[in-house]
Amino acid sequence: MLPRDTNDRGTIFGGVILSHIDLAGAIAARRHAARNFVTKAMHEVEFIAPVYVGDVVSFYASLTREGTTSLSIRVEVEAERLSEAGRQIRVTEAEVIYVAIDQDGRPTPIR
Repeated sequence: MLPRDTNDRGTIFGGVILSHIDLAGAIAARRHAARNFVTKAMHEVEFIAPVYVGDVVSFYASLTREGTTSLSIRVEVEAERLSEAGRQIRVTEAEVIYVAIDQDGRPTPIR
């Protein structure tokens, strides 16, 4: 993470992490089905540990549910501290719901 992403306490803004969660989940959705998806919801994001400048942050996304027009993707976030190479710390996790849409922006079946 970079200095431009920090708050006045010197940690990374939660909103920056949320943005990356959304991107990671969207990539997983797109890999699962070649459709256009939009984000419908992000459930219960609780920040467990801070992220600092210089941390290497990893986002792990996996499909947890497939509906007719929507997917649920679980995204787990870990940080490797710059000062403690190799040590992974759980930062947060979230379930993100994506809806497949057609060219007019209306929900469409995934399959």
